[in-house]
Amino acid sequence: MSSFLDDLNTAQREAVIAKDGPSLVIAGAGSGKTRVLTYRIAHLLATDTLAWNILALTFTNKAAREMKERIAKVVGEKLAGSLWMGTFHSIFSKILRTEADKLGFPSAFTIYDTSDSKSLIKSIIKQLNLDDSVYKPAGVLSRISNAKNNLITAAAYKGNASAIETDRQTKRPEIARIYELYTARCRRSGAMDFDDLLLYTNILFRDHPEVLTKYQNKFKYILVDEYQDTNFSQYLIVKKLSQQHNNICVVGDDAQSIYSFRGAKIENILNFKNDYPAHNLFKLEQNYRSTQNIVNAANGLIKKNVNQIPKDVYSKNEEGELIKIIEAYTDNEEGYLVINDLFEQIATKQRKYEDFAILYRTNAQSRIFEEALRKRNMPYKIYGGLSFYQRKEIKDLIAYLRLVVNPDDSEALKRVINYPARGIGNTTMAKIELAANEHQVSLWNVVKNPNQYPTALNKGTFAKIAGFVTLIESFIGMQENNDAFDLAQHIASSASILKDLHKGDTVEERAKYENIEELLNGIRDFVSTNFQKKEPVNLSTFLENVALLTDQDGEKTDDKKKITLMTIHAAKGLEFPQVYIVGMEEDLFPSKMSVHSQSELEEERRLFYVAITRAEHRVTISYCRSRYRYGTPTTTAPSRFIRDLDTTYTDTNKSFESKLQSSDSSNEQVIDFRNRGGFKKPSKTGVNLAASRKLNQLKTINNENFKADAPENIKSGMNIEHSQFGNGKVVQIEGDGTNRKAIIFFPKLGEKKLLLRFARLRILN
Repeated sequence: MSSFLDDLNTAQREAVIAKDGPSLVIAGAGSGKTRVLTYRIAHLLATDTLAWNILALTFTNKAAREMKERIAKVVGEKLAGSLWMGTFHSIFSKILRTEADKLGFPSAFTIYDTSDSKSLIKSIIKQLNLDDSVYKPAGVLSRISNAKNNLITAAAYKGNASAIETDRQTKRPEIARIYELYTARCRRSGAMDFDDLLLYTNILFRDHPEVLTKYQNKFKYILVDEYQDTNFSQYLIVKKLSQQHNNICVVGDDAQSIYSFRGAKIENILNFKNDYPAHNLFKLEQNYRSTQNIVNAANGLIKKNVNQIPKDVYSKNEEGELIKIIEAYTDNEEGYLVINDLFEQIATKQRKYEDFAILYRTNAQSRIFEEALRKRNMPYKIYGGLSFYQRKEIKDLIAYLRLVVNPDDSEALKRVINYPARGIGNTTMAKIELAANEHQVSLWNVVKNPNQYPTALNKGTFAKIAGFVTLIESFIGMQENNDAFDLAQHIASSASILKDLHKGDTVEERAKYENIEELLNGIRDFVSTNFQKKEPVNLSTFLENVALLTDQDGEKTDDKKKITLMTIHAAKGLEFPQVYIVGMEEDLFPSKMSVHSQSELEEERRLFYVAITRAEHRVTISYCRSRYRYGTPTTTAPSRFIRDLDTTYTDTNKSFESKLQSSDSSNEQVIDFRNRGGFKKPSKTGVNLAASRKLNQLKTINNENFKADAPENIKSGMNIEHSQFGNGKVVQIEGDGTNRKAIIFFPKLGEKKLLLRFARLRILN
């Protein structure tokens, strides 16, 4: 045990070994937060705490996976694999599936993503004959999401005078009715959205105290990462679960609380001392990432905020370069000057493309820098592009898979009932939806039982619908005896999806076909990986994994030899040798919408703090004196946040300082940063989007230089080569046919049991 504790500094070690009671760990940027969390869990396991008595909550699957891998290196894979570690949504969806009957949901409930929810809300708006230019689905969904995160159910919303008055003032008085119908339609479809996973967990614990007691007793130690990002719903769940043993450790940094627009409440971390008066407080203040100048500049900036937990972050790294500030006359010139400075760093100091990140406040700002990069023929990637799983062809096949697992999933049914085309058009679907709404049943019930729910359709249409029902029922019947890959491959073929896409001869159509192949590769990899881990390989488990992917989980963050362009919000948790923070102007950063509220202005300042602390060696800040807004050139002023920086750590001279201090910041143009959602899709001249969370592994598996032998030729005693694990020896062969397995000893990994049809092995002798 002492060996891994020796890797820690004094403050980290104290935070790790404080085993019992509530603990608040304030972790400054680059201070080794993840190391403390993982070592604290390893310490618990090494001091006889049972793995299944530990609950560790993160905000991304990637973070949970990396932590679990680190823990496994200390205590072994078996112990690490038994931990309850994952995102809030993945952990509580697991609990909800176990306890679903108590809430009136099927255990195989579907998890709706944002596009599913918007589609459902759009159909409800149409059903109520409301103006969709006033009741915009995205805005309505945001309103409902905010209510759920504050534990306001549809029934409670109707009686909430403040909510109703707000809706009346925004000329959307029917939101309460939409929320009510949305909740009812989700329940009929056996579906929950992301916010429901937390809302229903709270309801479960509230209405079934015996269930709460069960999990309180189970989770003797609770750890929460990025506690400053928790919303009210998450806060309450954690508080309830920790009441029995009071062994709760939260790790975070109030200075990096930047997600209030998603419902995060900085008060959760600021008020931890009030919730747990007898808590231990640990401060991780040594920054291992950045130079002294960067750390000192960031410290001076964040001290301007009033609401914070005081800490003195420091660095023992080199002093480093001063922060450079670039002034441009126009936004186009800003793009030119920034990229010119970046090019000079590459040309004169032998920097690599991947060393650089350009960070901006809003996605719209990327265009200027994309154009400047293309003119110099410099490769770049836009982090946060269209997710692989949000592409139409992928969502189409996923919808088929969802329908097989949960036939009541009405959004999935609507998506695929006429894909590929079967002659079941919008008029037919409108009649089916009308019948479903009148009888308050799912669309599947209507199409499966046309005599019970009359729809006034002709015989030809009935026959087409009956053919679709028969097809889906045949898939449903295959679930028990087929793993996710076999079933998905069969569905893609039998539903004619592959045939439909294969007909195309354009680049775009071929790309869609290749994307379906890539999805099937991903499912194959899922089956192979889960089989090795002795975890479920069924379709339901695969779909849950896909549904619970977070923004970062869908991204390839190791895309080499490219400059990164991204919003500052997306950059949180990442680091780069050199960072450019662009568009530092009043009304843009901070947003004009935030300057009249201290809390919102302080969050904007924290966002700037996050941007600065992403850098290891060099920070460059840029702004322009004139920017096009809504097609009109508008005079701009340097951001007040530049003036917040201590000039000891910037390269500004006296005349420049005077220019900043005298800047006019009365610009009337407004950029509403709070309503900017989604990510900008990269230009075709940019880089490929993230394919899937397993792309690296798949590339290895599909290496053209690696020629696998036929699975049936693999025999016990053979020396083989695996495309990922390297050389090994076959110890034993089990099973036959498609279930034939090999137990193989790999010198570096130990024994692994592989399903031969997926293993890709080359016989050496």
